[in-house]
Amino acid sequence: MKLAGQIVTPAGVVPGEVEFGELIHKVQANHGAPDRFIVPGFIDTHVHGGDGGDAMDGPAGIATMARFHLRHGTTTLLPTTVTRPWPEVMETLRAIAACQVPDGADITGAHLEGPFISPARLGAQPPFPVPPADHLVQQAVALDVVRVVTLAPELEGAAPAIQRFVRGGVRVSLGHSAADYATASAALADVLAAGGIAAGTHLFNAMGGIEGRAPGLAGALLASPHAFAELILDLHHVHAGAFHVARNALGDRLMLITDAIRGAGTGDGDSELGGQRVTIKDGVARLANESLAGSVLTMDQAFRNAVGLSVPLPEVVRLTSTNAARYLGLTDRGAIAPGLRADLVVLDADLAVREVWARGHRTA
Repeated sequence: MKLAGQIVTPAGVVPGEVEFGELIHKVQANHGAPDRFIVPGFIDTHVHGGDGGDAMDGPAGIATMARFHLRHGTTTLLPTTVTRPWPEVMETLRAIAACQVPDGADITGAHLEGPFISPARLGAQPPFPVPPADHLVQQAVALDVVRVVTLAPELEGAAPAIQRFVRGGVRVSLGHSAADYATASAALADVLAAGGIAAGTHLFNAMGGIEGRAPGLAGALLASPHAFAELILDLHHVHAGAFHVARNALGDRLMLITDAIRGAGTGDGDSELGGQRVTIKDGVARLANESLAGSVLTMDQAFRNAVGLSVPLPEVVRLTSTNAARYLGLTDRGAIAPGLRADLVVLDADLAVREVWARGHRTA
């Protein structure tokens, strides 16, 4: 199979042709290539649902969300939990571990967002937080499905939990936290000292902002020379200026995510998150108390939003694919190069998705 177009590579946008089967065989110049863009499939490390499905629903909900997001160019995702009673969380993790969706995005594991979060920074999470007790952490790690855990570093037991998660190959992402700069910085250092990879969950949200005398968790993440961070670029969760601060501070350690809920793709109206009623109006999801409740964002829209904020296309590709692949240790995807998976998205001149190829098979 061959695709011709404007290929977005780390070095720039090159008119050319991609030859592939399940893997990419060859990328070569072709100055007569059509006026459309070919980019690597998007990777979403934090997504709860879409098209009416939710990870907490079990296999049917996971399949629904995986199919929906694939249509929007996401070829790899981590279904993400919410803070519910522990038996429900474990049931969801088991479902994710057992679930592959042949006609959906590739599921490479789970993001455990809650219940190891601060009661003071729940955001839109349901009120079932618990400290990361060792027996709970052991249970989660033993399933070998958790790839990312969101953890508030100020919680009792956070330090030993970090050690156990890192030993289990889990990325520790600090978030839903009221931690001060010193506590957050110490936790990031603990992750690195244990040989792990540290990150921040939806930067600037559920962690407070940055003040000159109180930089907090957000400040610790931006100051770190090693930590990655997620960011929801729906232009509601984060101001455009804060996005530019993050991209300039973090460079290739910044990852765009959707944090999408089941209402993504269903239009305005009533929806749900973790048993809580959500109202979607004008494309913004909120709880009854007006708190933002995840998003209805898709990765192709995040891509367009970044371009609209004057980010060069090669950098947008890194934000939506390459950086997340490196963060998760997925060395077989995240760019367009020979030997990598043929996860490809074709965008028209307006950056709308026209074709999606997952491991060499056209899916949309």
